[in-house]
Amino acid sequence: MSAPGPNATLPGDPPGGRRAVAVWSIGVAVYFVAVIFRTSLGVAGLDAAGRFHVGASALSTFSILQLLVYAGMQIPVGLLVDRLGTKKVLSIGAVLFTAGQLGFAFSPSYGTALASRALLGCGDAMTFISVLRLGTRWFPARRGPLVAQLAGLVGMAGNLISTLVLARLLHSVGWTPAFAGSALAGAVVLVLTLLFLKDHPEGQEPEPSPHQGAAYVRRQIAASWREPGTRLGLWVHFTTQFPAMVFLLLWGLPFLVEAQGLSRATAGELLTLVVLSNMVIGLVYGQIVARHHSARLPLALGTVGATALLWAVTLAYPGERAPMWLLLVLCAVLGACGPASMLGFDFARPANPPERQGTASGITNMGGFIASMTTLFAIGVLLDATGDDYTVAFSAVFVLQALGVSQILRLRGRAARRERERLVASRVETVHVPAA
Repeated sequence: MSAPGPNATLPGDPPGGRRAVAVWSIGVAVYFVAVIFRTSLGVAGLDAAGRFHVGASALSTFSILQLLVYAGMQIPVGLLVDRLGTKKVLSIGAVLFTAGQLGFAFSPSYGTALASRALLGCGDAMTFISVLRLGTRWFPARRGPLVAQLAGLVGMAGNLISTLVLARLLHSVGWTPAFAGSALAGAVVLVLTLLFLKDHPEGQEPEPSPHQGAAYVRRQIAASWREPGTRLGLWVHFTTQFPAMVFLLLWGLPFLVEAQGLSRATAGELLTLVVLSNMVIGLVYGQIVARHHSARLPLALGTVGATALLWAVTLAYPGERAPMWLLLVLCAVLGACGPASMLGFDFARPANPPERQGTASGITNMGGFIASMTTLFAIGVLLDATGDDYTVAFSAVFVLQALGVSQILRLRGRAARRERERLVASRVETVHVPAA
């Protein structure tokens, strides 16, 4: 008889229900606002260049610094979530990213604006891991993949809001009113969090664990890293997320306008297609994995393969420019990168007990942002070195994908065995616990 899948209902699972949806929605609202603030620079790039009198390289520093802060904060935030709980960490995050958005609104110079974006990135880094942990505390394990994908979908909706609403607000009322006004959303979600958010349902309190300073930190990180599922989750996130993030965050618009000869308006529509595709595919992936847990790895590797194939065809297309139909397919496929990266958490989650979920999620979440920073930098260097040859520059994507796939294939067997062992052990332990 085969062992039940990791998404089967386990004894002690949270009940879910309307109360869980209501509490989880508050946490997701904080993440939604954080993404609006995170992506607000994407619609204000030209305005920022004029306001702070900087060129393209200095402007790109905003994006790279924000990713650097975000990636560097992941393990510390994971530890904080495990130690302090979701409500406290989300509240701190909301305070920081709201202060960063306000600071950006009133920054008189490039230096203060850079510091404000770093503060915003620090607060933003506290949101997604907290929302993931909130989901594991309030919903049954079998709902985990769908709940995580829904959280990612809400984040992409925040990206759309910054593109469609904040951009218009910026051009109608100006820099300071637009950014300062948007900061009010941060204050609203902070109040909601303080008043209504709960870390877990009644009767579902986690076991208390001793916190012994540096020893606790080392123990949490080491125990999470020893799990093959955590490392596999990191490499899945690393390999799947970065092609779309690099495209949306910085290099997609220049590639479409300069290399493909499109207007800025048409290029913007293609970037919006990436976001819309992400939202649709996220729902599909979440439903598939919730029903068929074994589909995690095929979906992740299939997304990597499809992304690599479309990039190769686009870059190698004969003639000066790729046809519009090919660019449309490329952007639609890039939309699968975000949902595929969420699958990394579906490997880390069953590999770690509840008291390590935050730390394991932080390790996993570092993967894609490290890959994105590396690729952002590599493409810029290659463009400078080759006289803006986008074919050569975007070939950096294939190098990181090859590295990530090699690590995924190396770890997949060990992670699967360990996951089965943990599930069987939890079943046996439950059977032998005497009734109260």
